[in-house]
Amino acid sequence: MRKVLMSLEDVKLKILALKGREVEMNVNRGRKKIEALSGVIRDVYPSVFTVETSMAKLQTFSYFDVLCGNVKLKEIEL
Repeated sequence: MRKVLMSLEDVKLKILALKGREVEMNVNRGRKKIEALSGVIRDVYPSVFTVETSMAKLQTFSYFDVLCGNVKLKEIEL
């Protein structure tokens, strides 16, 4: 069993702090499919947040995806 290092509120605050900034993401799509994305966190909602990728696609992720480790975020330092 995995130890939980952050609470759901901690994840929400972390995402809110990254709003409007460019991030790199590794998304686990299942069956050994890991997708690497880069984009900007556009909107933050009570259950989900949206990321506009470099290909001008808008993708939605839940905070629980980040909490479970299915989505890993890293801010791009300019």
